[in-house]
Amino acid sequence: MHMGKVIGSVVSTQKDDSLVGRKLMIVQEINSDLQDGLRQEVAADTVGAGIGEYVLYVRGAGARHSQPGDPHTDVMDAAIVGIIDRFDK
Repeated sequence: MHMGKVIGSVVSTQKDDSLVGRKLMIVQEINSDLQDGLRQEVAADTVGAGIGEYVLYVRGAGARHSQPGDPHTDVMDAAIVGIIDRFDK
């Protein structure tokens, strides 16, 4: 699982059927000090995250298993699975 900040969204009218109806967000990876990493990626939002929110996201099989359906036919490779309320160190 990774931490990130939602920095934008992506609109795609032509896409694989497994992505229809999913909100696609741009996530900037962060570390525990809230410093941005170099990695940005598009992740399907499963929890209703908004731009500017800190989130938990998963990649690969974890992303494909985050939603109902057949994970063998799903092309999703990253999914937002939680919104971070606070950081305790």
